[in-house]
Order: sequence, then C-alpha cells, then structure tokens
Amino acid sequence: MRHTDRTRLGGSDVEVTRLGLGLAPLGGLYRRVGDEQAYAAVERGWAEGLRYFDTAPLYGNGLSERRAGRVLAGKPRDEFTLSTKVGRVLEPAPTADGGSAPDGGGVADQNSTIWAEPTGAEPAWDFTADGVLRSYAESLDRLGLDRVDVLHVHDPDEHYAQAVAEALPTLAGLREQGRIGAVSVGMNQAEMLADFVRTGHLDSVLLAGRYTLLDQSGLAELLPSARQRGVSVIAAGVYNSGLLADPRPGATYDYTAAPAPLLARAQALAAVCARHDVPLRAAAVQFPLAHPAVATVLVGVRSAEEVADAVAMFGHEIPGQLWRDLRREGLLPEEVPLP
Repeated sequence: MRHTDRTRLGGSDVEVTRLGLGLAPLGGLYRRVGDEQAYAAVERGWAEGLRYFDTAPLYGNGLSERRAGRVLAGKPRDEFTLSTKVGRVLEPAPTADGGSAPDGGGVADQNSTIWAEPTGAEPAWDFTADGVLRSYAESLDRLGLDRVDVLHVHDPDEHYAQAVAEALPTLAGLREQGRIGAVSVGMNQAEMLADFVRTGHLDSVLLAGRYTLLDQSGLAELLPSARQRGVSVIAAGVYNSGLLADPRPGATYDYTAAPAPLLARAQALAAVCARHDVPLRAAAVQFPLAHPAVATVLVGVRSAEEVADAVAMFGHEIPGQLWRDLRREGLLPEEVPLP
C-alpha cells in the first residue's frame, strides 16, 4: 500500500489518500508555527502526493483553516479532499475590561494555553441546525473555498441528543444538496461513535487516539460495527499526541504528561521495534490500516519536515516478525489484525 493510494469513504463518492494530514498543529498548538512554516507544510504534503487534509474551526480558533485555505485554494479543487468540523462557532474573545478583543488580541481563558497564536476569537459550543450552518459558512469564508468534502460533528460528548436531533440531519441535508460529499463525526472516544454509526447518517467517523499501538478500545465495538454498516474509519492521533513519536520521560499522552505505566509500555513497544531496526513511528502509522474498516490514517504536522517524516514512516518496510513479536510479548492482543 502506498501513501498516495486512494479509497472511498463509506458509500460516498469522496476519496481520500491512505495517508492524510491533520492540520491542528498549524493553528499554533502549544507553540507558535507562523504563516510561512504552515504554508510550507501544506505545500510539502501536496508535493508528496497527499490529497487528504483535515482541519477545524477549533484549531487555533480559525488559524488552521485560514492557513490551509491559503494554500489549498490555489490548487485544482477536484484533486484534493478537505474536511473540517462543526459543533463550535467562533465568538469574539472577552478582554480583561469585559469588552471584545480585536483580531490578534489575547484570549484570557484556558483556550489560550492551548493555542500559542491568539486570533481574538474563542470557541462556543453550538450543535443546533442554525449553528451548524453558521459554522460551515464561516469555515468556507476562512478557507476561501466554496465547499469542503467532509463535515465532521466535532466532540459531541456532552451533546449527543442535540447532535443526533439537529446537527446530523442538517449535515445530511447539506449532503443531499451537494454542498458536502460525506457526513462524519469526530471524537476522542469509541463508545459514542458506535452509537452515532447506528443512526444510519454517517459515511465515516474520525477516531482520534483510540485505535493505536497503545489503545485499541475502538476494536471492541466501533470498528466491527463500522465495517458491518459500510462506514469508513479515519484513524487519527496515531502517535497518541506524542508518546508514540518519542517515548521519553515528559512525553505527552492525550495532551498531558504520560502516566508512568503508559510510558513504560510505549518504551517496550519501541524496544521491540529497535530490534528490527524499525522506528516506532513507522509501526504507529502503519498499524491502524491493517483493520479493514480503516480507510486512512491522519498524522498531525506542523512543518514540512514532519510531513516528509510521516511519508517516510508510512513507507518504511516492516518485517512481519515485528508484529508477531509485539503479540508474543503481550504488547498487542491476539484479536488485533496485524499488517
């Protein structure tokens, strides 16, 4: 399998490359990226033949979408697939004196600790039909495009009923109108995604961090259900926010410092990989695609160098014995499909 190979999402006409780029880091996740570095990352992805890009209003409070659109709006529209998300709208961020911050001002809440390049906006939950339509329209404006291909309902963990009652039917309507190509839900948990699959509205789900070398919780119910119903799984967060990229003390897991048992497990995975002269990153990128429900793997990138590394890891040759060793040493369960 090559990183440029394409497959369809569910029963839709939307195609994705087997490797896609997650553009959350381009919003300045934890540290500044800057426009030029962000543009270079997207351009390098294009040069490498990658044609699936994923962003969201949340990422940098609009910054990731603007940066992605600056490059992609200049590319042939029918040659790439772009997804963004709904469920949050961006509002002016309050300032210390109770007013609204101008564009480029500070965001004086927890959100500002996540995104290092303030835009003067902050997210607010909104899974209503009107909120979904507003979010999509504002995303298109930031992207400079007239459509995206996939819309994900983003993190509806505490809003399941409203997402099912309003957001999903609204997205289904957009799909019927030809304004999007595929309906999806993106979450950091597998259990509720399985509930969304059963609604019958979905072409795909974006599963972040729950079908990886460290966490196969998606295998219990979601992946079998998705395969049975013809819903494609987009596997994101395959490095579990950093731990599987570089399992050293202080590495992050789910965006916080990794607990000691998980750090030890990641180091054990790395040790097996090292015996076969395989980077742990390569095993982490290639593992999810062994499951027939998984259509593509998204790797988050913040630079052209990270894009090149993701492509190299996807193509790195991995001997079958490595996977068997991981299973034999109890680092992968028996029921997990191996590449």
